[in-house]
Amino acid sequence: MHSPRRSIIPVETLLLAYRSGIFPMADKREDQDVFWVEPRDRAILPLDRFHFSKSLRKVVRSGRFIVTLDTAFEDVVEACAEPRPGHPETWISDRIVRSYVALHEAGHAHSIECWRGSEDGHDSRTLVGGLYGVSFDRVFCGESMFSREDNASKVALSWLVALMRRARYQLLDCQFMTDHLSSLGAMEMPQRMYIEALEHARGQTRMTLADAYQAFLEEAAADNQPASAGSPGKRIAQSFTQTS
Repeated sequence: MHSPRRSIIPVETLLLAYRSGIFPMADKREDQDVFWVEPRDRAILPLDRFHFSKSLRKVVRSGRFIVTLDTAFEDVVEACAEPRPGHPETWISDRIVRSYVALHEAGHAHSIECWRGSEDGHDSRTLVGGLYGVSFDRVFCGESMFSREDNASKVALSWLVALMRRARYQLLDCQFMTDHLSSLGAMEMPQRMYIEALEHARGQTRMTLADAYQAFLEEAAADNQPASAGSPGKRIAQSFTQTS
């Protein structure tokens, strides 16, 4: 039996923290302790301001990556926790991994995966990018994302924004501002305003992310065009030209 120190963070505790505008981090992978973070300034990505560039649109429309939802949650978290150039340590500890897997199993954490399909058959594919985060009310709190191929994480983020818009989510939290997020349309707001935004985003979405994902797949399959012209990626790209 795990000691309390080594146990996961309870699902209820995590949800209460996120609804209060705070989230856990660790100093390194092996840490069993976590500390709770309440940023002075919060990065958010307005769903109507996402910078869907021409080059990104081309990649999404091409169907270069197979994109899935919630099919490899733990693999995505583990990939996000891997050391990166200039960042040998990670804030995603083993305890945090276990805690978010439990949150995922409870239906409050989701992942979007980008796969590279094999030329010798659809059953062989490799995870090359993705993201994960926490979902409640009409809010999605992005935790981390990774890329093993150019544009993979951007494609995952594009799909997330499209799904959130389709499901009538209201707030995409990115936690800390970076140059990369800024280039995609993210903006900073004081924590006080972020708490107000959380309050405004209370309530149910029109549909779940899974419902929105399935709707895009079904619409693409129903297109009376060649399969390549009706791919989900083309539907995702088209959604950014429509009024949400």
